[in-house]
Amino acid sequence: MKKILLPLIILCSFLGTAQVKKEIFESFKLQERRDVSYYFPEDYVDDKKYPLIVVLDADYLFDLVVAHNKFYSRHDRMPQAIVVGVHQSEDDIRWEDCDFEQTSGLPTEKGVKFYEFLGTELIPYLETSYNVAPFKMFIGYDITANFGNYFLFKDKSFFNAYLSISPILATEMESRVPSRLSDLDQEIFYNIVLEKATTDDRNRILQMNNALKSITKENIHYFFDEYEEADHVSIVAYGISKSFDNIFKPFRPITPKEYKTQILTSDGPVFDYLENRYTLIEKLLGFKKDVELNDIMAIYAGCRKKDDFESLKPLSDLCKEQFPETMLGFYFEGEYLEELGEPKKAFKAFEKAFQMKEIDFLTKEMALEKIDALKADFGY
Repeated sequence: MKKILLPLIILCSFLGTAQVKKEIFESFKLQERRDVSYYFPEDYVDDKKYPLIVVLDADYLFDLVVAHNKFYSRHDRMPQAIVVGVHQSEDDIRWEDCDFEQTSGLPTEKGVKFYEFLGTELIPYLETSYNVAPFKMFIGYDITANFGNYFLFKDKSFFNAYLSISPILATEMESRVPSRLSDLDQEIFYNIVLEKATTDDRNRILQMNNALKSITKENIHYFFDEYEEADHVSIVAYGISKSFDNIFKPFRPITPKEYKTQILTSDGPVFDYLENRYTLIEKLLGFKKDVELNDIMAIYAGCRKKDDFESLKPLSDLCKEQFPETMLGFYFEGEYLEELGEPKKAFKAFEKAFQMKEIDFLTKEMALEKIDALKADFGY
């Protein structure tokens, strides 16, 4: 590991001063010096975990991926991520890095070294030097898109998510990828994005799509998106945004449509919906996400709408933990105790809520109204 870290020690100095940095990575596996770009969130902190997005063809894709991550994370549609991009345009080295044997479909000798460079040098460096979450995503474009597939064939897939933009497929890959995904038990997101125009590999990609669509395992999340107006250049921008929408959908705040079509129509307790959602986020990404106030309010509204007052108790406990200085926890507890027929305990809960900070639609006046109503009803 020291051999990996020594040529890269210079990177430790830039985290506090730059969001994006391009450095020369001296690879022992490749016996080459390679240009690599890194992006770290502006407010990177050591006690928070960040998914890792690995981008090949960085000259074309890196800036787009970084821009999408900044935009999506700012609007709570995905977590902030560390992005690493490998530049491959000089001397068209992308074709050497990602080339494959025509007969076997396996990487060439140079391809094997490039595979080891990513898997045993570059990514381990980031994992040991920065707070990288278990969740990793691979992004590639035509020939580099195909290269990502080789990481599926370890005992455990090296990446949790793949974006394959208009891939140039290696020999038999249209059958090997579906077969491999059918065998995997871990959660995998696999995205193919394709332009409508004819390409050399179009028929094989469509054949692979048909095989992948037939996989019914719940741990395999497959997405295929084809765009009528896109060409081989513009398809890149379509692909990045669509894949982020597909993969990080559970991370988004609950939408009005989701509230109406899923929360209000669910058979179980309303709170279970929230709990299951955040458990899924932790399972997929490998870290806990703080519960959004938007989601708290959606669940509260669902409790009221469905007369599911039992869900107010775990919701109040959650709010005391996540929003400890606000009225939320004790106000929801007061309403729960009211419905439970415990007016004295409800009175005390609303008194505590009155002493705390207002938040969202909850005001001290509302707590006071509850207190006065209890006084009037029960003569306190």
